Amino acid sequence: MSVITVLAAAVYWLQSPMGFKPSYLNASPSVQVLDLAIEPGTSPKGVAQAIADAGADVSPELLRFWFRISGQDRAIKAGSYEITPEMSPRVVLNMLARGEETLRTVTLVEGWTFKQFKQALAKSDNLKLTTQGMSDAEIMAQLGRPNLHPEGRFYPDTYTYAKGSTDLAVMQRALKAMDRHLTKVWNQRKSNLPLTHPDELLTLASIVEKETGRASDRPLISAVFHNRLKMGMRLQTDPTVIYGLGDAFDGNLRRVDLRTDTPYNTYTRGGLPPTPIAMPGKAALLAAIDPAPSNALYFVAKGDGTSHFSQSLNEHNNAVNKYQRGLSKQGQ
Repeated sequence: MSVITVLAAAVYWLQSPMGFKPSYLNASPSVQVLDLAIEPGTSPKGVAQAIADAGADVSPELLRFWFRISGQDRAIKAGSYEITPEMSPRVVLNMLARGEETLRTVTLVEGWTFKQFKQALAKSDNLKLTTQGMSDAEIMAQLGRPNLHPEGRFYPDTYTYAKGSTDLAVMQRALKAMDRHLTKVWNQRKSNLPLTHPDELLTLASIVEKETGRASDRPLISAVFHNRLKMGMRLQTDPTVIYGLGDAFDGNLRRVDLRTDTPYNTYTRGGLPPTPIAMPGKAALLAAIDPAPSNALYFVAKGDGTSHFSQSLNEHNNAVNKYQRGLSKQGQ
């Protein structure tokens, strides 16, 4: 066989799809993707063998030879990858050298509690669950924040992660993201606000987040709470009471619940609750430090997602009669 023939065959091989071994297809005919995990420190020879072991119909020796002559064998990066049937050895090597890992996403929603965040992580695809069985205190200690209550400390956003990443790693990113946003917003605050610490901003923002039915109402809802805090008037907000009830809340908030004292019952206690009650988003954080210019002290849900705001108790009672008659209590 001439050199030209050999080179032509090599070029053809490099561009040809790698395909799958029959054993792989027989095991799961519907699967059209091979999972490839490259651990840190794996040699080029080990990478070639891992590709074959994953189910690609390719000679490890030939693949290793291609890695070496390409000059990219030492550029291969550890990570989690997917190989599809149409990929050629050249495409696979370029993917490994660029570190183009297979990514998944998990979304943390505004207003979620830490419990809901953990539930979302537990359902996420190809995420290693390392915190299962840990208490919230143990998780926060693992994150480097011992003795810090986890509620509200994680920024709601969509996070990407490589296959095989841990839930703790995603938590760490969300934790640091909230740190950044909270610091930025706190530095934008006005001097006349009744807030003395970023933690108070976070707590108030979490209440604004839970009380908001329509985004445009956030600044006015924030104004109501700011006005009450300045007057020393109790916040009297249902979401804090519900949070304080925990698993005992069955979806129906009763008058007896409003009278039952807990650290989070803002009907029985003055000021802000001891911690946030949910994870506020950027809009709620901004509303909490930039309330609308209003003297309103009350608001009630109108039933269409918006709220009616009142300056006096008499006006508020009339609004309650108008919008809430025959309905369960939803607002102030």
